[in-house]
Amino acid sequence: MNQQDKFGAAISSLHEAALGNTSWRETSALIDDLCGMKGTHLVIVDGRSKDEPEWLFDQFYYHGESYEELGREYATVFFPQDERIPRLMRLPDCHIAHVTNLWTAQELKTSPTYHDLLRRTTGRDGLNIRMDGPNGLDILWALADPTESAGWNSRQIKRIECLLPHLRQFVRVRQALANAQALGASLVDLLDNSMVGVIYLDYRGRIVETNDQAYAHLRDDAGLSDQGGFLRAWKPADNAKLKRLLARAIPKFRGNAGLSGSMVVERLCPLSRLMLHIIPVPVHSIDFGIPRISALVLIVDPGAKLSIDSDLIAATLGLTRAESCVAASLAEGSTIRDIAVATYRAESSVRWHIKQIHAKLGISKQADLVRIVYSMSKIPKPRP
Repeated sequence: MNQQDKFGAAISSLHEAALGNTSWRETSALIDDLCGMKGTHLVIVDGRSKDEPEWLFDQFYYHGESYEELGREYATVFFPQDERIPRLMRLPDCHIAHVTNLWTAQELKTSPTYHDLLRRTTGRDGLNIRMDGPNGLDILWALADPTESAGWNSRQIKRIECLLPHLRQFVRVRQALANAQALGASLVDLLDNSMVGVIYLDYRGRIVETNDQAYAHLRDDAGLSDQGGFLRAWKPADNAKLKRLLARAIPKFRGNAGLSGSMVVERLCPLSRLMLHIIPVPVHSIDFGIPRISALVLIVDPGAKLSIDSDLIAATLGLTRAESCVAASLAEGSTIRDIAVATYRAESSVRWHIKQIHAKLGISKQADLVRIVYSMSKIPKPRP
């Protein structure tokens, strides 16, 4: 397989991983092979505090094999004391830095992260990248050592640079699906989701199917509309960009790989916008009963907020009032820092409440708590 084919395979796998049709393990292995490196560590943080970013999520793979335990060890032991993090958080968007350039000469002599963790993960000749993520998040991508002993070359760096927009798009789509409680949902299941608009397009770009949320947006014609079976934005500049993104996602020559993309669509209501994520759908990913699908359009209304009853959470899960308020806030998308500010608590106090909740429910991950709260809460439909 030549490099162009490898690049196409990696991009297609990113699209499938975004929709949950393939595992990050497979995608990571393809990216490693394309770029000639031993592994990657993808981390999502809330970076509003550049000196103390809040850890939210990570995926750590080495030649396609999960390093989940090492990822957990880094998050709990090394990350809070990793000297390079404040410098990494201040890197320009998509800037590629060698790991040794993120420590001072003195820090390199004593850093536990450099001498212990990166030795075990073969990352002391690695590269680190920070990208602007969606909704104020930061994407940190740590690349392990190159597979060749000669070190990194310009061709590898170019491939990495070309991958960055697609990796950012992967994170955007995954976050949109996570916020809609739709991670792992099939194409058929997505149609029943009431928290995100879903539109399926065929190979000509015609609308094949919509869910109720998307239909409401099209019916109200407040930013998007269905014109003769085709998706249109009311503002000419938005419509021109929408056409370009659809053409990229659904290539004219069907043998070519489509490309995912995102955009903001202005609505007729002042200061009101919709976020669109346009994702190619591989033929083998199509569910029985939804034929001819070539692309999926997700419509996210940033103004639609979840409202979760903390009293119901307390009564159902046996939590205290304070614990149930923290659980509800996490499920609504608030960070630990957000909750601390809103409740006039220290962040350490919020973390203590979360640990208490985990102990009571027998869980270990914040994502598990959010899923439990979602499953027992009646979420109202976002306003059109």
